[in-house]
Amino acid sequence: MKTRNTLFLLVFLLVLNSCQDQEWQQLFNGKDLTGWEQVGPGEFVVEDGLLKTVGGMGMILYPAEKFSDVVFKVVFKVEDNDCNSGVFIRLPEKPADAMAAVNAGYEVQIDNGTRHVGGEYHCSGVLYSLTKAQAHPQNKAGEWNTMEIQLEGLRTIVHLNGILVTDYTEGEEVPAKTRDFEPDRGPRPASGYMGLQNHDELSTVYFKEVAVKSLR
Repeated sequence: MKTRNTLFLLVFLLVLNSCQDQEWQQLFNGKDLTGWEQVGPGEFVVEDGLLKTVGGMGMILYPAEKFSDVVFKVVFKVEDNDCNSGVFIRLPEKPADAMAAVNAGYEVQIDNGTRHVGGEYHCSGVLYSLTKAQAHPQNKAGEWNTMEIQLEGLRTIVHLNGILVTDYTEGEEVPAKTRDFEPDRGPRPASGYMGLQNHDELSTVYFKEVAVKSLR
């Protein structure tokens, strides 16, 4: 009887784990750019099963649907500490270029912040130039990082490697815009498109997983 109960428990746990894994919808298939659309200069290429940024400033858009009340999981690594990229969220419309995405949605930053004055607002896990980092948990260059971006209505919560970096709700105070390349201030929608940024020719960032899970 004890053996039977142990076997039942193992089967139950395997089924439970399988169901949990199936909750994640993989947006990148690990083979090609099916389902994605390049916007602006530069490109993304698939190399050894990974998405790789090339040149820029551009982005790839996932145009199939707008997302709300979801968690995005993005697993990435950078070639060096100065590499710059980001995850666009809450885009109200399909952008004509990467700056339209910056100004209309939020960019969840991927950047160790080493090149910027005011790096607390320009580092991985913040809403670019809008929120101040609560922590700096990005791993060393060449090591994988897991970013989870949770959209709950008008609230945006970002964890990097399991550590909270951003918890922001629409209407909270943000710093004034001080540079032309910073995003326009103003509200973002509860539902929007998402995408990934290829920032510049000196920044090489790799993505091995881009997935989404509903909170509903």
